[in-house]
Amino acid sequence: MKSHLHRYLRTAREALLWKLDGLSEYDVRRPLTPTGTNLLGLVKHLAGVEVGYFGDTFGRPFAEPLPWMSDDAEPNADMWATADESREDIVALYQRACAHADETIDALDLDSPGTVPWWPKEREAITLHVVLVHMIAETNRHAGHADIVRELIDGTAGLRPDADNLAPVDATWWEQYRANLERVAREANA
Repeated sequence: MKSHLHRYLRTAREALLWKLDGLSEYDVRRPLTPTGTNLLGLVKHLAGVEVGYFGDTFGRPFAEPLPWMSDDAEPNADMWATADESREDIVALYQRACAHADETIDALDLDSPGTVPWWPKEREAITLHVVLVHMIAETNRHAGHADIVRELIDGTAGLRPDADNLAPVDATWWEQYRANLERVAREANA
């Protein structure tokens, strides 16, 4: 079971990183929602989440400090990359965080205990199994955000380059489909 859970986590990680492929520095950083959601920020955020859940939770500290995760960091500092944090830096950090997490996953059994100090006291005692399920959900949630943000940038959508999971139709069909949905929404609102 652990290998299946780990595979799902790896798949979600790959989907997230694919969303950066072929984009400019501007496009990976540009905020496309009212709350500033951007592709590189999602990767930076998940690097910290991997470190926290697979490192701190199990007493396996990550070797690098993440200043945006400190108590005195500005709110949302983990959700965007500064001008001096390159895409390569953030992606490499995410890959190192994932490698550190993978070491924890490989070293521990599913029932190995851990403590999530930022969770409520009554729920802070957990197992690797719970953390794996949580991280699959967390990573897929943010990969879904990235999918929408990427589609807003250049129309690229789907799970991965070789399997987008979209209907096998052309651009004209999508335009007509969207127009139909807009028509239905207006009719329902009348």
